[in-house]
Order: sequence, then C-alpha cells, then structure tokens
Amino acid sequence: MSYIFNDKNALESFIIEKRKELEALLLSEASIDIEKLEEIKVVGGIHLVDNAYNLILMIVNNKEQEVINFAKKEGVAWAKTSLTLSFKLEWVKAIRKAFWSFLYEYEQAHNMKRITENSYEMVIKINKLIDEFFQGFFISYSDYKDELLEKERKLVENLSVPIIPISNNISILPLIGTIDTYRAGIIEEKVLVEIGKNHVGKLLLDLSGIAEMDKEAIHHFLKLLDGVSMMGCQTIITGLRPDIVREIVAFDVSFGNKVRTTGNLQQALELFSDKDNDERIFV
Repeated sequence: MSYIFNDKNALESFIIEKRKELEALLLSEASIDIEKLEEIKVVGGIHLVDNAYNLILMIVNNKEQEVINFAKKEGVAWAKTSLTLSFKLEWVKAIRKAFWSFLYEYEQAHNMKRITENSYEMVIKINKLIDEFFQGFFISYSDYKDELLEKERKLVENLSVPIIPISNNISILPLIGTIDTYRAGIIEEKVLVEIGKNHVGKLLLDLSGIAEMDKEAIHHFLKLLDGVSMMGCQTIITGLRPDIVREIVAFDVSFGNKVRTTGNLQQALELFSDKDNDERIFV
C-alpha cells in the first residue's frame, strides 16, 4: 500500500487544516462561482462543495462501502432536481483533478519522494474509489429516474381512462385522442377492473373526443364490450363521429346487440335516467 494510505491520519489532518484551499481549488477546476453553488443549494438542496469534501475524506480513509452508499444517496438527490448528468460528470472530473493537485501539495509540504510502485498503487486506489462513486451515483440516478418515469406513465394511463361515477351503479367513460392497440388494451383492463370493483351496472362510453381508431383498436374495443357484457354491465355508446363510423363499417365490424348507441351525451343520460325505458334499453 502507498505511503499516503499508510499515513492517512496525517493526510486527513492536512486536508482538514487546508479545507478552504481545497474548496477554492475545486471551484477553480469546475469553473463554478459562489452564486451558482447557492442556486444549486436552494433549488436542489445539494451542498456540492461539502459533499465533495466528505467524499475526499472517505477516499483518503479507504472507506469503500461508505463511498458506495454515499453515491447511491447522491444519485437519488440529484435525480430529484433538474441538474444534468453531464454537469455531474464535469463535477466529478473536477473533484479528481483537485484531489490530485492537493495530494501533490501535500507531498511538497512533507518533502516526499515518490516510489514508483507505491505511486502506482495510490493512483489505482484513488481512481478506483472515485470511479466506484460515479458508477454507484449513475446507477442510483438512472434507477430513480426510471421509477419516476414508470409512475408518471401509470398516472397518465389512469388519467387516460377517466371512469366517472354519476350514481351508485352508473359511470361515464369519456375518451379523447387517438385509440391505438396499446391504449385500447389499457382501457380494456382498467374498465373491467373498475366495473368489478365498484359494481358498475351501466356504463356510458362517450367517444365524441376520439380522433382516430385503427382496425386493431376497434377489435380490442369490441372485446371490451364483450367483457363488459359478460360482467353484467349494460353499455351505451355516444358521440360516434361520421369518420369513426365509416372506419368501423369499412372494417366490416359492428357492435351487434351488446350496446345501444345515441347521438349525443344528453340522449344517453336521458336513457339512463328514464326508469320506464331502463328495462327495455338493452332488450
């Protein structure tokens, strides 16, 4: 092991004593001013210089597991902000350069002469710990971002299937945008789950906001109607635009006797609210 790590207490004391100089060197290498540091602290709650200083002490003391744990914590904290990975990469490079410059100053202050083998071991050890920090940081950052994206995707999916209850057993599902095969599958799953969970007896599908449905999506939609019917739920479809109807006709498919269609939402609501009609809507 190199002389620096054999006398790590002396080096640690030197770093603590010269902390201000080390921090100034770090900021110089990274070309970051105090104003930028304060902005990062306020916006992201990240103390860049303090964290770099603590990381250097961990490296000096060869605390590999602490470096890894710290990297994971930093990755999550960074992922919660708008700070980029490229900025972090430049910051880690600055830490590496500042650390090596400071080690050189330490050697000069103690009149040390390097031994080739020890110097090589020192370089390998320090760089290994810095690399492990960045690797752990990157993995933690990426995992958190992926988890966040997955949560956002699920939220968007839920919002894209807004089943709205209007009474104890009647719900409305207004759909907007393009219905492709993927979204049709999501709609099918969530509608059936909602019907079972909330015991929906009558479902009003408002398609007036649909821009486009491809052939596969139409077939998925028919499967949905089959599933809804099998669960004992009655369906009214409203808001079918002429272009969507032409697509359905062109694909030679029909809703059959599974559903009742109306021209607009008001007519559908009237059918659902008309007790005299209620028993014969779906015969």
